Amino acid sequence: MSTAPDTVPHSFAENVLGVLTGTFVVSLGLLFLTTSGAVTGGTAGLALLLTYAAGVPFGVVFVLVNLPFFALAVAKKGVAFTVRSLACVVLVSGFSELHHRFVDLAGLDGVYAVVAGNLLVGIGLLIVFRHGASLGGFNVLAILAQERLGWRAGYVQMGLDVCVVLAALTVVEPVDVLLSAVGAALLNLVLALNHRPGRYLGA
Repeated sequence: MSTAPDTVPHSFAENVLGVLTGTFVVSLGLLFLTTSGAVTGGTAGLALLLTYAAGVPFGVVFVLVNLPFFALAVAKKGVAFTVRSLACVVLVSGFSELHHRFVDLAGLDGVYAVVAGNLLVGIGLLIVFRHGASLGGFNVLAILAQERLGWRAGYVQMGLDVCVVLAALTVVEPVDVLLSAVGAALLNLVLALNHRPGRYLGA
């Protein structure tokens, strides 16, 4: 009779490095998306829409859009989770500004940018989730739905993201919105296939 292996918790150093790595990868994926003029789901997608519409720097908008969701995170997930998530949002904003200074993606193919960008964001989110944090916003709702209701976080996020991508029709060309929708589905497929209850034993 086989027994489940014991859960091996992450150390503090592992969590710090994991969060830094995850947020760096997410911010790099978002750079691909902004360079191509595409959008994605979640509060990152909302921030991109506001950036395109108002010309405000993404890093600033991303922090502001996420602030209302942290009240929910405090109530349902606790202060420690909320502080880690807030740190992740700030890190993504900071890394985004850093990328714009040092990375030149001129001439990047639009389709490649959407595919690569969403894959990078999905991978980065997985890393962040597995180190006990989130990027706020819809991530908090998706994680709560998975923990409380058993719904897969990726599918919950996908449903919410559909609303954001549809809203992009107000500021983005329909062809780009369609491509963005495919990219957002790809991102959430990464989460749905890899972030499931009972599958990951890290803590």
